[in-house]
Formats: sequence, C-alpha cells, structure tokens
Amino acid sequence: MSNEQLKGSTIFPLGKKVEANFIGDAYLQMVFTDPTPLNAPIGNVTFAPGARNNWHSHKVGQVLLVTGGEGWYQEEGKPAQLLKTGDVINIAPNVKHWHGATQDSWFVHLAITPGETEWLEPVDDAWYGSL
Repeated sequence: MSNEQLKGSTIFPLGKKVEANFIGDAYLQMVFTDPTPLNAPIGNVTFAPGARNNWHSHKVGQVLLVTGGEGWYQEEGKPAQLLKTGDVINIAPNVKHWHGATQDSWFVHLAITPGETEWLEPVDDAWYGSL
C-alpha cells in the first residue's frame, strides 16, 4: 500500500471511524465547527485504501483540499478524476458526487462543507474496482 504513513492522518488527529454513508475504513476529525462568522464546518477525512463515501450532494456546495495520498473524485455523468496532494476541488451546489481513496493508497482531505448534505446510494463496487 502506498502512503502508509498517512494511516495516522496528516497534521490533524485521525478522528473517529465513520460508519454511515461510507464503504471501507474512513475517519473524521472535525477541525472547525463554530457557526460564526462563516458557518462552514471543516472536517479532516482520512480514507484507508479502497474506502470511499456514498454518492451525495451539498445544498450550498463543498471545497476539498487534498493534504495527502491519492484518491478519486467523481461527479455524476463525468469521468472520475485522480486526486493528489495539493489538489483543490470546488463542488457546486447540488452536484451529485463521491470521493475516496484509490484502491492502493491512503487518502486525506479537508472538507469545507457549509449547509446540508444529502446522502444517496453507495458507489457501485464493480465501477469503483474498474478505476
């Protein structure tokens, strides 16, 4: 497995294992939750190899800041994009998408997520396996 050193996350603690709306081992450490002045919670998400979240969308949108490893990001109807450390993804409001680690690398990102998240169906295992 590549980026094995990331299994303890990057600069933030690993956090707690996320059970709902994820496939595989993923961990969340909230690093900012104060509703004033921005009301834009920031979570540090660490994905073990092969872990990913379900399809979902955000009412206000989301920004992902990749801080380590390699992962995938895909919007519905578009090809998956390989993400690496330093990549920034700006997700428009109400865009159905998913993100997670590649099959053989740990992956860590900060997720800036104002507003509500609508969780949808899991990413198909066969589709993910073909990436």
